[in-house]
Amino acid sequence: MDLAFILEKLVLIAVIIVISLLVALYTTFGERKVAGYIQDRYGPNRAGPGGIFQPFADGIKLFMKEDVIPSSSNRFLFILGPGIAMTMAMLTSAVIPWGNEITIAGRTISLQIADINIGILYVFGVVSMGVYGIMIGGWASNNKFSLLAALRGASQMISYELAMGLSIIALLMLTGSLSLKTIVDQQSTGWWNFFYQPLGFLIFLICAFAECNRTPFDLPEAESELNQGYHQEYSSMKLGFYLFAEYVNMFISSALMSTLYFGGYDIPFVNDASMGQSIGTNWLAVLQAVSLFAKVGFFLFFFMWVRWTIPRFRYDQLMKLGWKGLIPLALFNMVITGLIVLIKENGWPF
Repeated sequence: MDLAFILEKLVLIAVIIVISLLVALYTTFGERKVAGYIQDRYGPNRAGPGGIFQPFADGIKLFMKEDVIPSSSNRFLFILGPGIAMTMAMLTSAVIPWGNEITIAGRTISLQIADINIGILYVFGVVSMGVYGIMIGGWASNNKFSLLAALRGASQMISYELAMGLSIIALLMLTGSLSLKTIVDQQSTGWWNFFYQPLGFLIFLICAFAECNRTPFDLPEAESELNQGYHQEYSSMKLGFYLFAEYVNMFISSALMSTLYFGGYDIPFVNDASMGQSIGTNWLAVLQAVSLFAKVGFFLFFFMWVRWTIPRFRYDQLMKLGWKGLIPLALFNMVITGLIVLIKENGWPF
């Protein structure tokens, strides 16, 4: 492993972190603009032209606010909770292929931090660790409402991870690989996985809403029931970390759905080989990255649209949908997919 390779990866990591934070920053702005349009009112419109600097004003406000730590809280865990939530949200971006390879100074550079052969398992492992940020923050606050919200969040995320995992198993039966790069390459030479797994995608989409604690699954932050939720006692940038982690998770979930079901950086109806010869591989990689971010942008808009359209579930309805609705549906999808793969490989048994 040479020094140039390490520098390439460090630069790529820095670029992805900056992009993720900027997307999270401006997703908050975009959400308020979308909410304003849906509710027939103006969104932020005073901080710069059209309110374009509003996210920076919000960030400065969080930095400048007093950082309060309750005297009855567990100080170490109280600080650790938002750090875990933010770190786990950022780590999931490591295995997502953001574009094809580019060539700089004779070196071929992959626009993916780590192309590991168990990429999907890595994502699920990191996502499952994110629940500890919520649990630790809620418990360490020594507030009954925060603890109740943390318990809700943990049980919700664990419940919906099962259906999400089962929907991915059906997809793996078709692709035969856990590598996200391999899954994207397979889709670029054929149909996108959405056309083979529409039910699996629908299950994954619903579970992504629950994993991100987004309406109508925002029970851990139900203001009408739990005051403010698991981050009720937090202020300043500790609160900012929890809020940013939610939007980073939205961004990564959108990138995952685009990668697994909609071809990732594949450009629709374009032959990459002929286009690469005409404009160059580097420009093609840039266009592919733009294509991926366009798909991600659509899903981010969909997250916002649903939030301001559909009301929140009751908690018993949420758990019933997860255990009695999505898990049996995901099992059915997995069995049907297995039968189709078996028939395709071996022919009809009779």
